[in-house]
Amino acid sequence: MDKLFMLSFLALLIAAYGVAGNMVYDNMGMLGKLECLDMEEENDVDVFEIPSWTSERGSKVLVNVESFGAVGDGVSDDTQAFLKAWDTACSTPKSVLLVPPGRRYLLSATKFQGEQCESDMVIQIDGTLVAPDEPKKWDPKFSRIWLEFSQLKGVLFQGNGVIDGSGSKWWAASCKKNKSNPCKGAPSALTIDSSRAVKVKGITIQNSQQMNFVISRSDSVRIYGVQVTAPGDSPNTDGIHITQSTNVVLQDCKIGTGDDCVSIVNGSSNIKMKRIYCGPGHGISIGSLGKDNSTALVTKVVLDTAYLRETTNGLRIKTWQGGSGYVRGVRFQNVRMEDVSNPIIIDQFYCDSPTTCQNQTSAVNITQIVFRNISGTTKSEKAMKFACSDTVPCSNIILSNINLEKKDGTVETYCNSAQGIGYGTIHPSADCLNSHDKIYLADPAETRIEDIVHTEL
Repeated sequence: MDKLFMLSFLALLIAAYGVAGNMVYDNMGMLGKLECLDMEEENDVDVFEIPSWTSERGSKVLVNVESFGAVGDGVSDDTQAFLKAWDTACSTPKSVLLVPPGRRYLLSATKFQGEQCESDMVIQIDGTLVAPDEPKKWDPKFSRIWLEFSQLKGVLFQGNGVIDGSGSKWWAASCKKNKSNPCKGAPSALTIDSSRAVKVKGITIQNSQQMNFVISRSDSVRIYGVQVTAPGDSPNTDGIHITQSTNVVLQDCKIGTGDDCVSIVNGSSNIKMKRIYCGPGHGISIGSLGKDNSTALVTKVVLDTAYLRETTNGLRIKTWQGGSGYVRGVRFQNVRMEDVSNPIIIDQFYCDSPTTCQNQTSAVNITQIVFRNISGTTKSEKAMKFACSDTVPCSNIILSNINLEKKDGTVETYCNSAQGIGYGTIHPSADCLNSHDKIYLADPAETRIEDIVHTEL
């Protein structure tokens, strides 16, 4: 019924808008394509049933890391034991690599190669994997990873265990914590790279040195019931970071970090998220994109049902000046916010840099973006910001049933070079989407260039 109403409404707009008919036709066609991205409920619970070691020993081969010398006292280095267990599990059909509960396994930076692994392997993490806590002793060969799994096919990660990056000393050394420190990258706690048909259920990832969970260059990845946590002031600790990946599903995940709860960057498409809890953090973001004049392509992204609490941003698309490419075909819907600073924000002037970013004319094109059924409270007066490039404006933005309030004041919308339409309740009003002028709805005289030049929030 909701889809039928939306399409019928747009058809009526064609007659009402007259000369704007072509634009509405474009929106209607785009909207039909976006509706095809609806996310079906994932109910394949049987896939995630924890194997019963007593009843299924005939069909499963248990590979216990402790059988290969892992101590699990949190002090002894268990890396080699894990690698030996990994090699055995990979070469054994229907294997289950078991990390037993109740122990802490200290692991150095490690790459687990999966190209020789049998399909249908289960990685059962019930204990805690803990990283060395001293950055000065980190192997420089692994400057950006702690635990990396690559070239997997048909592998299931599951369990009630924890992957703990021990990141506090890394955060203290960050230039975002202390500007006298050099700005440099740090490891990600868990990386799945160059893999397909991978599922992850139930584990907790916490206190990463930098990004917590990275999905890179992979296809058909499903993340279900995963919890990601880091302090709200821990720098660059994105919860789940998706790059150069396709057909990724995030479902029933609870994320609270010091950066984006979810970040989706270049080369990613067909990303679907459902029932995501976010807070603290910087919200759910597409980007940043286009840094250093690079080309970025992101398409077909759907977020359906989310709750964001006390985050710095809500639903965000962020791009650098000078980039190229596009963000196209995005739908954010059924989102509730509580005390979010920037509930809806498109920012083509993103500048996460210690120095001022120079003005450039090229930009990543942002088009075909739907915000539907978004409600809650904002900490900032500008509940919606569409800060877009004069030379590459944002287009085909559709707002439907938006209701954002500020507990102690009025709210408004800011637009610069952004075009779109709205229907249903739109609060605050977004009439500026229909105008080519750069205005604040509350007071056009207040417009200043600083208002559309943003740094990391």
